[in-house]
Amino acid sequence: MKYTHAEVPTKKRIALVAHDNKKQELIEWACAHPLLKNHTLFATGSTGTLLERALDYPIEKFLSGPLGGDQQIGANIATGGIDVLIFFWDPFEPMPHDPDVKALLRIASVWNVPVACNVTTANYLISSPLINESYSREIPDYQNYMSGRV
Repeated sequence: MKYTHAEVPTKKRIALVAHDNKKQELIEWACAHPLLKNHTLFATGSTGTLLERALDYPIEKFLSGPLGGDQQIGANIATGGIDVLIFFWDPFEPMPHDPDVKALLRIASVWNVPVACNVTTANYLISSPLINESYSREIPDYQNYMSGRV
C-alpha cells in the first residue's frame, strides 16, 4: 500500500463516543477540558445529547451506536470528516453491536486517526500540542490502490 498525506486542520473534528457504563466518565472528562469548545464535536445519539447539556455547547449528533451511529462516524473517518476519535468503550460489558465497534476502531486505524479508549489516553491526546495545530497525517493512497486493481 502506498500512502499520501491529509492535512488535519487546527480546529479538529472530534468524535466522542461512550458505551452506557462509560457515558458519565466521558461527560466528566469533557467538562474537565474546556478547550474542546475550540473544536467541532460529534457524538453518537444519547451521548451527544448528554454532552450537549453538560457542556452547553452544540454537538453534531449521529444515530445511536447500535442503530448505526458507530458506522456513521466510521464513514466520516473514511471520508476525512473526523480527525480524532475519543471512544470510551466498556471492556467488561458484552455489546450486541460489537462488530460495529470493532469496525469503527479498525477504520480509525486504517485512516491513521488518533484514538483514545480511556481517560488516560484521552488526557495524553488532548494535552498534545498537536491538538491545537495543523498536522499532516499519513493516509492510504486510495486512488493509487484502486488504479492498480483495475
